[in-house]
Amino acid sequence: MTHRLIWVDNLRALACLMVILIHTTTYYVTTGVSVGNLNWDIANLLNSLSRVSVPLFFMISGYLFFGDKSAGKKHLLRIGCCLLFYSAVSLVYIALFTRIGFWPSLRNLLFKPVFYHLWFFYAIAVIYLLSPLINVKPVAARTALGIGVVLGILVNPQMAQISWHQFHLIPVNLFVAGDTFYYVLYALLGRAIGMMDTQRRGLTMLAGLLFAAAVGLIAVSTKKQMFINGAFADTYYVYCGPLVFIAAIALFVWGKNSLATAMLPGMRRIADHSLAIYGFHALIINFIRSQKWDVIRWPLLDMVYVFAVALGLSLLLGYAVRRLDPRRLVS
Repeated sequence: MTHRLIWVDNLRALACLMVILIHTTTYYVTTGVSVGNLNWDIANLLNSLSRVSVPLFFMISGYLFFGDKSAGKKHLLRIGCCLLFYSAVSLVYIALFTRIGFWPSLRNLLFKPVFYHLWFFYAIAVIYLLSPLINVKPVAARTALGIGVVLGILVNPQMAQISWHQFHLIPVNLFVAGDTFYYVLYALLGRAIGMMDTQRRGLTMLAGLLFAAAVGLIAVSTKKQMFINGAFADTYYVYCGPLVFIAAIALFVWGKNSLATAMLPGMRRIADHSLAIYGFHALIINFIRSQKWDVIRWPLLDMVYVFAVALGLSLLLGYAVRRLDPRRLVS
């Protein structure tokens, strides 16, 4: 493995684990403080910590494909095969273990994902389709920072409104709308930051502190919003929100600087089977929850247990699929 690919694979594996953590803790954060204040706070913090997972996937894809090398036919074929394969697996699961309805899910395959987590394959296809048209130029760090501040924060439609004496200040309306714009922006910044010389100790520490601060604000703001609404609200959880945007950029920089020399323990296997882990884990978690095989009486133990089982089984299924998929179209 080259010096460049080590940090990419470390971040890919880390993002994969974070996705599982999101779906593991969702039951508790959506249930509210009835699960216990401490339990809810821990679930909320873990979920807030993991919100950068999907942005990281887009940034990695942008780094790899928004330069001289673009996504080709084999990459588009792979995404298409993944979408069809994991949709088929999900349809079988729906028919056997849920009341969602097999035919309604199949009829809407081209309109919405069969199972909620499969939306990512639709979204990442946009990045791949655009990649032959985009070759990001090297830019100065302050230029990238300015672009990030303006587009990621000041004009972000998810930004909380700020006014002064009834004069609207933020967000500025530059007619930016839709999550896809931010998925592409993540990819563009992933390529731009990936080409920069960021290896400075002070910058690495700053990125780590900024990530921690953004995660803390996501967690605190989510709890505050829950009490305001009287029920859980994902206002600060959205992948395109300004706090998640800041956290994702910060973690990408920190990972590029800190995870470039060696693979973290166990991360190589997770990175190598990330597609299968992503494709299977949500079904496993749903099965555990729906069949009451969880241990919600002990929330902290339950979160560890469900996370471990989802990761372990999806990794084993990844190995099994790999044996049947020598071309690695879906594994």
